[in-house]
Amino acid sequence: MFVEFEEVVLVVDIPEYGLEARDVGTIVDIDKTGQQITLEFFALNGRTLAVVPVPIRQVRVVGSNEIAHVRQIG
Repeated sequence: MFVEFEEVVLVVDIPEYGLEARDVGTIVDIDKTGQQITLEFFALNGRTLAVVPVPIRQVRVVGSNEIAHVRQIG
């Protein structure tokens, strides 16, 4: 079960927002059914890049042995 303000990892690309699988977002809302969440994606300077509703099946928890990776965005 996910909770608000938890960081999660996308498992699919969302090209209309410039997001790729493995991007990390923060949960900012969970719908009443628990089947859809809204994620906010930030640049490293804190600027919001996208706020996107996604089905819960399109994310996974961040693993304890994972490292962040940097990439340029559009």
